[in-house]
Amino acid sequence: MEACGSAHYWGRRIEGLGHRVVLLPPYHVRPYVRRNKTDRTDAKGILEASRNEDIHPVPVKTVSQQVLTSLHRLRSGWMSERTARINCLRGLLRELGVFIPTGARQVVPAVWALVEDADADVPDTLRPFLAELCQEIREIEARVDRVERQLQAMSQQLPVVAQLLTIPGVGLLTATALLAFIGDIRRFPSARHLASYLGLTPREYSSGLRRRLGGISKRGDGYLRTLLIHGARSVLLRARTHQPDRLREWAHQIAKTHVHNKAAVAVANKMARVVWAVWTHAKPYQSQLTA
Repeated sequence: MEACGSAHYWGRRIEGLGHRVVLLPPYHVRPYVRRNKTDRTDAKGILEASRNEDIHPVPVKTVSQQVLTSLHRLRSGWMSERTARINCLRGLLRELGVFIPTGARQVVPAVWALVEDADADVPDTLRPFLAELCQEIREIEARVDRVERQLQAMSQQLPVVAQLLTIPGVGLLTATALLAFIGDIRRFPSARHLASYLGLTPREYSSGLRRRLGGISKRGDGYLRTLLIHGARSVLLRARTHQPDRLREWAHQIAKTHVHNKAAVAVANKMARVVWAVWTHAKPYQSQLTA
């Protein structure tokens, strides 16, 4: 089957009947569908794609994996809504000559102060609606907090998460997201395969004796890649203040010769390889201090 909507559910049901289920990525199956799209041509395309050894099947996710995935998707959606409402507040007040300092946490207190201040230069017609926007932001933040507490409670029953949390730059969100979206780390034969799966390796456009390596491929799940890059930023920012180990010292040297964003992606690539090693060998990360 193609790994589309509800495919993992039906995969579990079919496996329960004793069959072997093979899920294929839809974007790899599509080139094999010739001419018009019908059930017959779809079936032929899936059959031909399954014969290609270069197309790796998608593992069937368990219910616990999909629960973790759902929590992350809910949190990500609510964070987007929170950002949209904060930007809306900033934009509306900027048109009225009210400028709020930088920082998402400063928006709601500043707007509440304006709403409660009778002498503030804010039209009375807008005051109740601005208050409702602030209340919506607080409600969204409460939902996000409940999701994070649930992830924390679930992580305490997952030994893999505890091992991944020992890696610099890997927090609760990154560790649980890796477990949810990847599932079985043994399907990657090497650390480079995991980094390539996450889209952190260079895109190659080579021909003959000329080899060209460009920017990262950005393939795979963008949410996982974003979490790792944000974690890499924290490693770069705190590399100077912490006792340097080999990973942080390497990150510090990269930051000296590259711009911050490129250095963050390089550190994220390195973190992905460390994740593969820690997860595969089932041992916590051990920092090696530099001389």
